Amino acid sequence: MKLSRSLLGALLGVALIANAAPLKTDVAHSSVSAVFKQMNVPVESNFKRFSAQIDYDAAHPEKASARVDIDTASFDMGQADYNKEIAKKEWFNSAQFPKASFVSSSIKPAGAGKLNVTGKLTIKGKTADVSFPLSVKPEGGKQVFEGQLPIKRLAFNVGEGEWQDTSMVADEVVIKFRVAAGQ
Repeated sequence: MKLSRSLLGALLGVALIANAAPLKTDVAHSSVSAVFKQMNVPVESNFKRFSAQIDYDAAHPEKASARVDIDTASFDMGQADYNKEIAKKEWFNSAQFPKASFVSSSIKPAGAGKLNVTGKLTIKGKTADVSFPLSVKPEGGKQVFEGQLPIKRLAFNVGEGEWQDTSMVADEVVIKFRVAAGQ
């Protein structure tokens, strides 16, 4: 009898672990971008490389967790010279801080297809507590997570020296993301 209870316990444990498996990100259908104003003109540029680890069960969204790591040197402004400039010390300092990251600490249901997410955002060695709404919907056998996170770039020392002047590049930045992920 002990053997069968142990076996049953082990099988249940394996089943629970299998259900809690992180989702696999579909990079081809996912994106992370930053929207900001340069000389009062809106600009949106994408990060070409990032990874997302999402553990999500629609039946228990409060047990979800997420981590997103972004390669700061992959920020693509559409021109090689701009891309080189943004990787420099005054901006992302990609040599010293190659990754920006977000790690969730709490994900709470906020109505049908909506979640409120709280966590820590780290950019250029500076960490801040952040919260933002997130939508989640099934699409093509995957879950699609979409949201926007407004930040102040100067709080993370993005734009040092002469670039602290917000008349050229605004302090307000919106990080937009869409992550498609499934089993």
